[in-house]
Amino acid sequence: MKKGIHISVGIKGATITGDNNRVLQAAVDYVSGLGGGTVQILPGTYQMKDSLHLRSNVRLIGKPGQTVLQKADGFISLLSTDGDYGEEQVSLTSPTGFEVGDGISVRDDGSGGFHTTTATIIARVDQHTFTINQPLQADCMVGRNAIAKTAFPVISAYYAEQIEIEGITIDGNRSANPPLNGCRGAGIFFYRVHNSSIRHCVVHHYNGDGYSFQQSNDIVIEDCQSLNNANLGLHPGSGSQRPILRQNTAHDNGGDGLFLCWRVRHGIFENNELRRNGQYGISIGHKDSDNLLRNNLVVTNASHGVYFRNEPEYTGGHRNRLESNQIFNNGTAGEGNGITIDGETNDTIIVGNQIGNKAEYGSTTQQIGVAVGSKTQRTEIDQNQMTGHLKEDLVYCQPTK
Repeated sequence: MKKGIHISVGIKGATITGDNNRVLQAAVDYVSGLGGGTVQILPGTYQMKDSLHLRSNVRLIGKPGQTVLQKADGFISLLSTDGDYGEEQVSLTSPTGFEVGDGISVRDDGSGGFHTTTATIIARVDQHTFTINQPLQADCMVGRNAIAKTAFPVISAYYAEQIEIEGITIDGNRSANPPLNGCRGAGIFFYRVHNSSIRHCVVHHYNGDGYSFQQSNDIVIEDCQSLNNANLGLHPGSGSQRPILRQNTAHDNGGDGLFLCWRVRHGIFENNELRRNGQYGISIGHKDSDNLLRNNLVVTNASHGVYFRNEPEYTGGHRNRLESNQIFNNGTAGEGNGITIDGETNDTIIVGNQIGNKAEYGSTTQQIGVAVGSKTQRTEIDQNQMTGHLKEDLVYCQPTK
């Protein structure tokens, strides 16, 4: 990235002074308008009533542990009339707490995932009706419990490139906020962003995923932490190619520590620690192929340490390599193995890993070292150290008759 202009934002003593998302956004937009550069956020806590929307060629830096972007308290309302696909306004039964400039998400019981709309309120039409800056991504019907929430990613970027984020802490204020699904938000969220990086950041207590990037290529997340978030710790997904995630820690999240969503390919996931997460340590599935998972520590997760999801052959996660990982004491919530390969998953290589139960990680909980499903093909298992399991070190499941 070229150097460009450098400006600071802070509560005092900065080029731009203030303590909320509006001053941060003003700095980002100013730097972007000059072709790119650096926005330095000085130590302090900044209240976020909308996402900080990053632009191409902008570097955002803070002081690790001291620059904190805190999600403001959230509000929820049912819609009072249907929101139609493509419509750019919503009418709310309980508009208290919704203000012009706030971030908002809109969905109903049939429009989750990518069909959830995230936007910014840009005008108030009357007491109950607001204009938003993005068209609704789906019909949001009163009969399907259509709802609006001031839920949004704390930092986000869309259709951008060459973004760098460093040294920022996200406080998701989880107890005072409604959830947002990881296809449309996270503490830090990218959508169709390329050649960009996140380093030395922390996301904690977000009511959703810690980090999520969707349909984004060549993303690097390095030396970051994701903890106590409601859902996934790290969520590369939806066709993201060549991600590199290294030296990150994801622990005590409600879902998986590392979730490879759909079509994550040719990625490198190394030297990460995935600990005490509420489901799997690592989950791999729908068309997630040709990835290298190396030197990761995967311990004390509620279910399997590594899980290859149950997919048919045409959408299986094929040709993935697990090398030199340490996978211990998983299955703390019940029946969990070190590695479970489900579905019609082919050409998996498991080599040089340490898999078992160790006293230093607590109770003996891991049932089987590697459980190979009956529909898998050409699984290579070599030079692994597997000891101390409650059942077997290696199980090849028999086909169901």
